[in-house]
Amino acid sequence: MPPPRGPDARAVLGYPAVNPGPHKEERPVPHEPQPQPPDELDAEAVRTWSSLALAALGRAREDIDAINVYPVADADTGTNLYLTAESADRALTAAFEDEAPATAGDSLARAVRAYAYGALVGARGNSGTILAQLLRGVADVLGDEPAGREPGRLLAEALTRAAQEAYGAVAHPVEGTMLTVAAAAARAGEAAEHAAVTAADVARAAYDAARAALAETPGQLAALGRAGVVDAGGCGLVAVLGALWQALSGQEPAAEPVRGRAVPVPQSSEPCAQEELDGPAYEVIYLLEASEAAVGELRARLDGLGDSLVVVGGDGLWNVHVHVDDPGAAVEAGVVAGRPYRIRITHFGDERRRGRGERAQRAVVAVVPGEGLAVLCGEAGATSVLAPPGEVPAVAELVDAIRRAHAREVVLLPGGAELRAAAAAAAEQARADGVRVAVIPTRSAVQGLAALAVHDPDGSFDEDVVAMTAAAGATRYAELAVAERQSFTSAGICQAGDVLGLIDGDVAVIGAGLTETAEAVLERMLGSGGELVTLVLGPEVPDALAERLEAYVQHGHLAVDTVTYRGGRYSAPLLIGVE
Repeated sequence: MPPPRGPDARAVLGYPAVNPGPHKEERPVPHEPQPQPPDELDAEAVRTWSSLALAALGRAREDIDAINVYPVADADTGTNLYLTAESADRALTAAFEDEAPATAGDSLARAVRAYAYGALVGARGNSGTILAQLLRGVADVLGDEPAGREPGRLLAEALTRAAQEAYGAVAHPVEGTMLTVAAAAARAGEAAEHAAVTAADVARAAYDAARAALAETPGQLAALGRAGVVDAGGCGLVAVLGALWQALSGQEPAAEPVRGRAVPVPQSSEPCAQEELDGPAYEVIYLLEASEAAVGELRARLDGLGDSLVVVGGDGLWNVHVHVDDPGAAVEAGVVAGRPYRIRITHFGDERRRGRGERAQRAVVAVVPGEGLAVLCGEAGATSVLAPPGEVPAVAELVDAIRRAHAREVVLLPGGAELRAAAAAAAEQARADGVRVAVIPTRSAVQGLAALAVHDPDGSFDEDVVAMTAAAGATRYAELAVAERQSFTSAGICQAGDVLGLIDGDVAVIGAGLTETAEAVLERMLGSGGELVTLVLGPEVPDALAERLEAYVQHGHLAVDTVTYRGGRYSAPLLIGVE
């Protein structure tokens, strides 16, 4: 049997097989909106609502981005709402893709639950997270499918529950935001419900009240008043409620739904207060599997770390959103509470200082295998995507990361040969949106760190890409891991439990312990020279190992420096880079 090479060698470690060939992400066929009877509240109505809401947010996305000044003037609220709605629509479509329309119409509960779940797992930003909780509130009422209840009364109750749950999800609710708009819609829905009207009438009353409430937001929130705009999140919610009314009535909302429509306005040199400019530098978002009691403790801990805290979800699955200066502490709080995953860390401090609504010229997106590395890249100003060993992020997730980077030019570091096809597909999609993207063929996280270390955001794009590519290419990489089973390798036969040292993707050393294997790997790598050794320790590896390896390098190679980082959960036991 020939020795395994490249990605196949990872099978010895028990990682799932990965096909490094052309990557094409399969998506459910979009649902075509269907005309609805005025008092029909069923799965087809929900699917039509979802399709219309996604289309409405797509049309308004750039306008909403342009007026985004609160809580952070990072010009992405419209994009975040659209991506959240897109995730919700994708989950809803997938839930019914194998059913004929005649049978699909009977399952209102399944439709609203799928819709809310898709929004929860795909929520982006502060506004998208709140929208996810609003949809969960709707699902909590409509998901019971109570027999004999009038649709108008049900919808009114659902809108009320949605507003209540959204307020409860935000640590410190602020009036003049989309919460205010949601509360106004709920009150109007309740008033209409008492008149025993149809579901379409309740939706119309909620929509009209939301429009009116949105127009009043500049007088309720100082940041909006100074900028002369309505609340961006509330503007998106009005679009969603307008789609709900259209789905139930068949009537299209007016093209000019509110006063203070989302258009750019002339800005003063300091549109926001100094305390807003000096706010936390990072946005941290992750999904979390945890108990409700643990989430209660998590809220208190995160509330002490930063602001804009929103925790939504339930039944063991939560979406956590917070703005902090210490992203590592925010992630660690999630580890204490349960199992965080899909961790996204975005640095927006520099964007905020460039001015509201202005894109950064250039940004870096890095795919990393461990939570600690995600934090490290975030602290270096990069947008990170967490992909544990053996997992390939979806193209949509990479495209989302490129959008979150909010730059005209993006350098993408895939961090593994098996991820390059997905990275190339994401880059192609982003280029269609007008973003200039370069994919640097990094094959390890340590090559990504080397590239990030020489990144020059002020230089020319081509020169920056060349320098980062050269730094990555000049970095040899190794990984230490434990064999899951007996297998043939390029270094001989290994047994389950053996420590394997992979150099540049191939098994080069088989050892009994982590320390001696690491020393053997370092000796081989430094035999051809080097100036800097980078050690990335896995979650269970003691600091003593790093100290011993640093001493080992210093003893045999006096001119070589060593730096050590923590890879965090999901990272391999040890990653080594030699430059």
